[in-house]
Amino acid sequence: MRLHFHDDRQRGTAYGRSASGFTILETLFVVALIGIISVIAVPMAGNAIANFKITGDVRSVSNGVSLAKMRAASDFSRVRLYVDLSSRTHKLQVWSKASPTCCWVTESGLTYLSSSTSLSYGIVSTPPPNTQGTIGQALACTNDAGANIANTACIMFNSRGVPIDNTFAPYSDDALYVTDGTAVYGVTVAATGMIRTWRTQPTATPTWVLQ
Repeated sequence: MRLHFHDDRQRGTAYGRSASGFTILETLFVVALIGIISVIAVPMAGNAIANFKITGDVRSVSNGVSLAKMRAASDFSRVRLYVDLSSRTHKLQVWSKASPTCCWVTESGLTYLSSSTSLSYGIVSTPPPNTQGTIGQALACTNDAGANIANTACIMFNSRGVPIDNTFAPYSDDALYVTDGTAVYGVTVAATGMIRTWRTQPTATPTWVLQ
């Protein structure tokens, strides 16, 4: 019986301790720890989200260029990725074969880049190695009459998947650049039609890294 009562007292003591909860000091320590973790995690999460946006925009542009090249070969026609530098959009256009002097026909809806992304290379002064002679966006798009359209850039392919200029001659200086202020990406097209993506920090003397 004495053992039985002793167990009851022990259980009562344990219950009393567990029912007392946390002290104010312990609670303040937990709150402070949560605050410290939040201060560290929030900027990291913001940087991760920004990185997801810019890399997604770069893939969108690169995929658009690749689609234009494949579509030109499959349709045996001239196809271009039409980029509006001001509105940060791009779309696929095919030269209609209904008449030799017809028109460009849009084959896709507009693809918008993120609001934090612009079609620019910022202060970067030199292009990726063995790509362009001088850094710059692709040639301006032309309307059906052949006149340049302001604030645009087009990468165009012929039916053999070769990049061409507005006179339909082979062209090897095509590139599109995007930036969010923390990184600059370039999508370049070689004379052979090879499409590559590059990245650098936004500095006047860049170090381009092939992605």
